[in-house]
Amino acid sequence: MGFVGRSREIRELQGQLDVVRAGTRADAGVAVLIRGRRRVGKSRLVAEFVERSGLPSVTFQAAKGTPLVQELALLAETIAHSDLPDADTARDIAPASLTAALTLLAAALPDDTPSIVVLDEIPWLLEHVPGGAGELQRVWDSRLSRKPVLLLLLGSDLAMMERLTAPDQPFYARGTELVLDPLTPAEVGAMCGLAPFDAVDAYLITGGLPLVAQEWQHGATPDDFLLRSFASSTSALVVSGARVLDAEFAEGTVARQVLAAIGGRGERTFSGIQNAARGAPLNAATLSSTLAVLIDKRIVAADEPLSTASAPKNRRYRIADPALRFWLAFVEPALGEVDRARPDLAMARVERGFATWRGRAVEPVVRSALRRLLPDETWPDVTAVGGWWPRSNRPEVDLVGTSGAPGPVRLVGTVKWRADGPLRAAECDALAADATAVPGVSVATPLVAVCPGGAEPGLPLAATWTADDLLAAWPS
Repeated sequence: MGFVGRSREIRELQGQLDVVRAGTRADAGVAVLIRGRRRVGKSRLVAEFVERSGLPSVTFQAAKGTPLVQELALLAETIAHSDLPDADTARDIAPASLTAALTLLAAALPDDTPSIVVLDEIPWLLEHVPGGAGELQRVWDSRLSRKPVLLLLLGSDLAMMERLTAPDQPFYARGTELVLDPLTPAEVGAMCGLAPFDAVDAYLITGGLPLVAQEWQHGATPDDFLLRSFASSTSALVVSGARVLDAEFAEGTVARQVLAAIGGRGERTFSGIQNAARGAPLNAATLSSTLAVLIDKRIVAADEPLSTASAPKNRRYRIADPALRFWLAFVEPALGEVDRARPDLAMARVERGFATWRGRAVEPVVRSALRRLLPDETWPDVTAVGGWWPRSNRPEVDLVGTSGAPGPVRLVGTVKWRADGPLRAAECDALAADATAVPGVSVATPLVAVCPGGAEPGLPLAATWTADDLLAAWPS
């Protein structure tokens, strides 16, 4: 399968390259920092862009835990074997410092024509060097930025990449930031040849990872894809989650226990996660610090109920990384079955639990879509979309739209995500009854619904969004 999607990101990179070509800025060079989770397609995107550009380039991939001397020698060797005009300046050179290696890179770049430099997993290279970000900044200011070069700095640790350009860091204000998210539901649907409802299912299953989605045969059903994936221990779906996690959290660590509790066993409260850990319950301080790390790394999200009133004590946790939601719930528990060549057992687990899991897993996707669609002419002051629940979780209201967070409630709604049948009158009545528990809701607060099949005629709904409507939130 050829390169699919990422048209927006390609345009943004091309725009930065056009700045280099124009040469109208004080600095001839432009730096772009690209961050995104592992296996989301950063390296593939950049490789495609470099190939399309036709410019001389060099790409260096750092490796976690490699000794600095070895990394710098490999960087020099990579420069020497590139198609940069003065690549030979790096031949048989062993840089003694990061500054020396980057200076060598600058010397190999052309002075009068554009080129592209890709430093992949830059946090892993900088972590070897105390003050490494400062060395990068000095060489950029003194040498690299004076060449007509597009410098692309890639990183999978989202928090570390954000810190690299923080106001108190040396590289602050020296580069443009580009966040590479997973493929959108619309892109997954186009890639897999699916109608909107199945496209959302495919997004939930693949997590929007291009390497997983590209194994989805065009037009295949979710069941067909899953059966083929579970039949191979090397399928992208089977190996993706482990590779994402193993790079940051070793098997058996507290972080893995917490992720298994949230993503594998569906625990959402602090106490539920604490008690669901294997063995003895986790110490509260240990769990708090672990959750803080997982939230900082954008793997877990902590949601608060949305209404006119703030309720931080009713915080609920969920897996934020879409690549891990389905994997933790259905793939990790099936790894032994996959290894025993029993895809039927793995499929049986999905058949038993998928509908219930999907009902909750789709809610963040729906809210994300509505945040893109709103505000609009009908809802000009809806600036926040979330859900609401009390400490007991009864009742739960799937959708709350407010002016601010917290803020006045402008709409309340329900999500009924199923393949067949519109929203029914009884479900609308249940929404109206539950909504009265939400602070700031009155009998005049508009009711809305999200249901792929629409709604039965005559229901007192101010708006109904279908699967087609939601996918329109992600235009190509």
